[in-house]
Amino acid sequence: MKIELRNIWKAFGQNSVLKGVNIMIQPGEVHALVGENGAGKSTLMNILTGLLKADRGEIMVDGKAVQYPDAMAAEQAGISFIHQEMNNYSEMSVLDNMFINREIKNKFGLLDEEKMAEIARKYLAQMGSDVNIYDEIGSLPVGKQQVIEIAKSLMTKAQVIIMDEPTAALTQTEIKSLFKNIQKLKAQNVSFIYISHRMEEIFQITDTVTVMRDGVSVSSRPTAQSRITQLVKDMVGRDIGDFYPKRTPQLGKEVLKVSGLSGASFSNVNFQLHEGEILGFSGLMGAGRTETMRAIFGVDRVTAGDIYVHGQKNRIANPAEVIKENIGFLTENRKDEGLILDFNLKENIVLPSIDGFKKGLFIDEKAVDEFTEALIKRLGVKAMSEYDLVSSLSGGNQQKAVLAKWIGAGTNILILDEPTRGVDVGAKKEIYDLMNELTDRKVAIILVSSDLPELIAMSDRIEVMYEGQLVGELDGTTATQEQVMALATKGK
Repeated sequence: MKIELRNIWKAFGQNSVLKGVNIMIQPGEVHALVGENGAGKSTLMNILTGLLKADRGEIMVDGKAVQYPDAMAAEQAGISFIHQEMNNYSEMSVLDNMFINREIKNKFGLLDEEKMAEIARKYLAQMGSDVNIYDEIGSLPVGKQQVIEIAKSLMTKAQVIIMDEPTAALTQTEIKSLFKNIQKLKAQNVSFIYISHRMEEIFQITDTVTVMRDGVSVSSRPTAQSRITQLVKDMVGRDIGDFYPKRTPQLGKEVLKVSGLSGASFSNVNFQLHEGEILGFSGLMGAGRTETMRAIFGVDRVTAGDIYVHGQKNRIANPAEVIKENIGFLTENRKDEGLILDFNLKENIVLPSIDGFKKGLFIDEKAVDEFTEALIKRLGVKAMSEYDLVSSLSGGNQQKAVLAKWIGAGTNILILDEPTRGVDVGAKKEIYDLMNELTDRKVAIILVSSDLPELIAMSDRIEVMYEGQLVGELDGTTATQEQVMALATKGK
């Protein structure tokens, strides 16, 4: 299936989102679509799959003009869209989710569950997944849910599969399995439109890369003829220098000590953190990294061990008590745990600091406005005003809002769990620079990341977890991806 999007325009009110975009997808091609958040990538794909209607322009499929009335029509025509935000029914089983609107019935008109189960297991096995198809899908980790979405797409016999940040929540093993399946389907003339902020994946799996900026397709070239510096310049409209800033840490006194910490999914964890340090945490999904951080922050129950903050034993009561120790936690899932989406930008930023603005029974609104405006400016949060709902912001700006919240609260120990997941290249660079700036001011940072180039470039030391235990420590200045993965998999 050959797809051409010709001179596509789209505006929402006075806001022009697409301004004459052109892109061509060849049969059997993996075509990267890259650009900063807000560049118009998702809007373009929503137009292709019938979720939105273009104001101007043509969609050509195998030389014929088409316009799909809805996503189901596009899927029936052979175009499948795996969205970044998964659209699952959390209380339904994996099997039921995989066959919504495509149920198989027997000759009596009843659901043929045996046949559906056979098909579901077949496509899940292709993805290297052994998930129980009768489990509630909402009970599974995000990574496993993503694998199920991809398997579901393969079931449709799609000729073009659109993937929006498909590896954001996958382990290295799952990513390898995904890429293997992409190559297998590509050999069968299936095409992929691959939307990702991970540059190393673009160069590893794609054939062609199209860059969008501010609603315009600014360049399109074979991936083999592309360079990361040129792609980044095309995306942001300027040179951004070294992608990962150079670190010259000046480590100070010990600010956090974890001794023999154990919980439901980790045991006997020991480490120290110092002023001005970035301590990286690596490990496969389920290794216990996030659970350890949640326990330190008082979210999850600790069954044994001690935590010392500035030399004083912490009783690990609850997050409110931990915040009083000037510890902040940027969670893996910013939308569900890091932000209140129905609140505006100002309300989210000031939330942990609000007690400091009380004057008797009232809040000093002028001081709050000055406080939030200063943080918004300092972190470069892009919004029309501080009264914008935080749900309306791009992923990168939502992440900056969470960082602004903790910086404003006077945090001197900051836990960052997947801080750049789903964040565009320009915003990533800004977050890395901010991390450097914070450590220069003696803030101590724990960086949990599945992005190995990021982890190695930004960490002074790296702790690696395997099946709930720390199995090794590496020097961030000399560590390699191979060394990290060898520890994370115990050589398996």
